Amino acid sequence: MYPQLLSEEEARISRNYDQICSRIGDACRESGRDPHSIRVMAVTKGHGEEAARAARHAGLTLFGENRVMEAREKYVRLRDGISLHLIGHLQRNKAKKAAGFFDCVESIDKLATAQVLEEIYAGYDRSLRIYCEVNTSGEPTKSGFAGREDLFRTLEKILLLPHISVAGLMTVGPLSPDTDTVRRAFMSLKNLYDEIRASWKIHDFTELSMGMSGDYPLAVECGATVVRIGTALFGSRQ
Repeated sequence: MYPQLLSEEEARISRNYDQICSRIGDACRESGRDPHSIRVMAVTKGHGEEAARAARHAGLTLFGENRVMEAREKYVRLRDGISLHLIGHLQRNKAKKAAGFFDCVESIDKLATAQVLEEIYAGYDRSLRIYCEVNTSGEPTKSGFAGREDLFRTLEKILLLPHISVAGLMTVGPLSPDTDTVRRAFMSLKNLYDEIRASWKIHDFTELSMGMSGDYPLAVECGATVVRIGTALFGSRQ
């Protein structure tokens, strides 16, 4: 048997993934972390099914999509052996289409959305993992809970929903060239995460999803367990 030759796209994505893992390793050495404690999410927004297949071939098993319908079209033949997260804002009228297809919704920022999902998953008699999204940059164009009080007040109610499992927090860092500004945003999420773990003792609350192509090494230094990578893995969107 001869080894299967990689396509040009598969080889390029595999090289990019190796470089991403190398930079994560460097960030872990700087911060005294174990590289195995960080997962790379392949964000396929704007990229086709073949790009997702190439990422799977490179060894990635965690994938993220921003839009429900794009994900359903792209991943209908790719669900085996992967975990698929919704990372874009979930509109209540799209909740039924998202339900049962995604393994996790990372973008919960309203009690009403969690309640709609609770009703759906009660009918399935199984639970859904979610992350609560926090707007750490204060930018009005971004989704997420506005701060500690907003998050904690709503989280208290979400935790009463029996078919919703709160697994972590997520944020989109500020679009800023200033490293200190980005670091403050990431550390504010890490501090909220630590406070929740200490105060609530939530079962399986273990994930901190932050950092994208332009800032993921800094996110790793600040405690990220999931980094969401699109451009650095696939190149510019189509």
